[in-house]
Amino acid sequence: MKPFDYVRPATVAEAVAAGAQPGAAYLAAGTNLLDLMKGGVSRPDRLVDVTRLEGLDRIECLADGSVRIGALVRNADLAHDAEFAKSYPAVAEALLSGASAQLRNAATVGGNLLQRTRCAYFYDTASRCNKREAGSGCDARAGENRTHAVLGWSESCIATHPSDFCVPLVALDAIVEIEGRNGRREIALDELHRLPGDTPERESALEPGDLIVAVRLPAAARGFATHARYLKVRERTSYAFAVVSAAAALQVKNGKVTEARLALGGVAAKPWRARAAEDVLKGVAPDAAAFQEAARRALADAKPSGDNAFKIELGRRIVVRALTLAAAGTPARMPALPASPFASISGAIHV
Repeated sequence: MKPFDYVRPATVAEAVAAGAQPGAAYLAAGTNLLDLMKGGVSRPDRLVDVTRLEGLDRIECLADGSVRIGALVRNADLAHDAEFAKSYPAVAEALLSGASAQLRNAATVGGNLLQRTRCAYFYDTASRCNKREAGSGCDARAGENRTHAVLGWSESCIATHPSDFCVPLVALDAIVEIEGRNGRREIALDELHRLPGDTPERESALEPGDLIVAVRLPAAARGFATHARYLKVRERTSYAFAVVSAAAALQVKNGKVTEARLALGGVAAKPWRARAAEDVLKGVAPDAAAFQEAARRALADAKPSGDNAFKIELGRRIVVRALTLAAAGTPARMPALPASPFASISGAIHV
């Protein structure tokens, strides 16, 4: 591991000043960053430890009905917060389907948003990777790429974003609060992550020194609590990243869908909001025909980036299944295997 400086600022302003220096990287739990440093993929000159910044570890219900989640809130603490899980069940289910219990106990909300791709060629410093070294090429294009992107990819990069948590957040119009050199600003989570284009090394809309301080879910997101699910297909049921996942949330009145939210994971370099699919669901009965049309719309622009054409059909089926489960109603209990298509509803009581 390359030698590096370590600083522990006392305030957010101090953290931003330190983080804006060339070669600096923010450190929270380090569940992704430290692995990258050990493998020589990430080589920061300075780590800025933000774990002791005051006020970033709180879950707050705001006066307007929204919820504000500090960037240092642990994934496990958020998923097991009874009021949060009741109001945003798909988000809790997504969190509980990610990584192991030990990692969820350590990993933070802010770090989850900014975790790096799990593309094997990105992690292998002997391979060409435009994301790791701009202009070097992409060995994934002609390599082992069955789990790579089918939406939004380019000739420069076919990697996918690995987060489960981000998928229902994007579906529910989450907002990211950012502290930067020019003060605080907000950005829709859907606009935080960038598609690769010709510059896959630029993964987000963040500028040097920008620090995510909170994620906020609007009050309207609570309206989907009774019909919301997250579904994740992975190569093994536990401790694996999604091959394809989907977050589906509906509002149903008098036998018709009045509002719909749908997002996919594992298919692109960012969580993929399927707005065309949402539009086709509004005003129709929540039945198989409507869900199949929504699935078709959601993957209408998909194309293989290699040996992964199967992911397009798999994505359609997962969309249909997630919408079907959401229409049936949010279960009173968290499934024993959260987000798994093989799970029954019976299991450990969660809420």
